[in-house]
Amino acid sequence: MSFVEELKWRGMIHDMIPGTEDQFKKELTTAYIGFDPTADSLHVGSLVQIMILVHLQKKGHKPIALLGGATGMVGDPSGKSKERNLLSKEILSYNLLRIKKQLEKFLDFNCGKNSAEVIDNYTWFENISFLDFIRSTGKHISINYMMAKDSVKSRLETGMSFTEFSYQLVQGFDFYWLWKNHNCKVQLGGSDQWGNIVTGTELIRRKESGEAFAITTPLIQKVDGTKFGKTEEGNIWLDKEKTSVYKFYQFWLNSSDEDAKNYIKIFTLKSKSEIEQIITEHEKNPHLRLLQKSIANEVTERVHNADELELAKKASNILFGKSTTADLKSLDEQTFLSIFEGVPQHQIKKIDLKEGTINILAEKTNIFTSKGEARRLIQSNAISVNQEKINIDFILSKKDLINNQYILVKKGKKDYFLITVR
Repeated sequence: MSFVEELKWRGMIHDMIPGTEDQFKKELTTAYIGFDPTADSLHVGSLVQIMILVHLQKKGHKPIALLGGATGMVGDPSGKSKERNLLSKEILSYNLLRIKKQLEKFLDFNCGKNSAEVIDNYTWFENISFLDFIRSTGKHISINYMMAKDSVKSRLETGMSFTEFSYQLVQGFDFYWLWKNHNCKVQLGGSDQWGNIVTGTELIRRKESGEAFAITTPLIQKVDGTKFGKTEEGNIWLDKEKTSVYKFYQFWLNSSDEDAKNYIKIFTLKSKSEIEQIITEHEKNPHLRLLQKSIANEVTERVHNADELELAKKASNILFGKSTTADLKSLDEQTFLSIFEGVPQHQIKKIDLKEGTINILAEKTNIFTSKGEARRLIQSNAISVNQEKINIDFILSKKDLINNQYILVKKGKKDYFLITVR
C-alpha cells in the first residue's frame, strides 16, 4: 500500500494537488509539515500531523518537521478570530527545543536516506532583509491572490495587521526554500493550511517554473461537534507537566464509540485488519471499551512510555476499587490529585491525627454527620481508608499519609473524600 493509499483508508486526506500521488510512487520523496512553536509543548491536535510524518517515513519517504522559529514571530492567522500575541526570540528558542524533543519519540533520525530532519525556518529568515524579501518574493504574488484566501477574507471586518496578512508569503517562502535547498516536493498540513500551502506551490512555479505538491488532512471534530483535543480545562498536551499521563490516558479512554472508530485509524499504527477485528470484538461487548483501551494503550505508550502507561492504567483502576494502598502510594502527586480532582476535600492539621479516627471523620472533617454514623458504617464494613477496609480499632497516623500529606476515605462503593494533612 502506497503512502497516499494508506492515508486514504485511514480518512486522513482532505485535499490534494493533482499529481501528488504519482510523485510519491515515482521516487523517494521529501515532504514537510510545519509546527507552531507558540507553546513549549505540542498537543493532541498536533498528533494528526505527527502521524502523517510517521506514515510517510514508514513508506520509505523522508520527513521534515519544520519548526517555525521565524513564522512563530509573526503568527498564523488561519482559523484565528483575532491577532495573536507575539513571542520573544528567547521564548521561541526554548519552545523549539522542547518540541524537537517530543518529535524524537515518533520519528527515526538515523535511518539513512529517509532519516527525519528537524529544521528551524529562522536559520534562513535571519539573513533576509525586508527589502530583499519584498523584491524577490512579494513581487511574484499579487494582492488580489492574497486577498482571496479564506484566512484573510474571514478577518476583513474585524481587522488584520500587515504582519498577519504577510504570513502566507512567509510560509510560502518556507516551501520554496525547502524545495530549492532540500529537494522537498510536498507540503503536508491541516485543511486550514490549504491557502498558505498553495501559495508556496505558486511561488515555486512563478519563481523557478518548478512543480510542487500538497496534501491536507481534515480537521478532527468529535461526533457531538465539540472541538477535538479540548476539555473544560483546555488543551490535552503531550507534556506530562501540562497534562498528567493519567488525564492523557483518560482522554482516549473516555471517547465515544463513534469517535474511537475514527481515532483508532488516525492515531494508531494498527493495520486495517487489526482495526476491523478490534471494532468487531468491541461491538460484541461495548461496555468493556476494548476499542478505547486499544487506542489509549498505544498512544499513551508512544507519547510517554510503557512505565507511564502502567501507572496510568493503575490510576484508572483506583476509582473502580481495584487497587491497594501500595498502588496509591506509588503514584506521583500530580497523578494522585488528577484522579481525585472534584471529590469533596477537607483539611486537618498533623496534630489532629491524635484525635482518633472517628473524631477525625465526624468532627474534624464532617465526612460523617455524627460519631454514631461513623461508628455504624465502620462496623458494617462500609468505610475504606486508602482503599483498604478499616475496623473500629483502626487508628489514623502519619504512616497512612500518601505523598506525606493525603488520606483517601471511601464511604460505600463510590463516595470519595480527600483529607489534606498540613
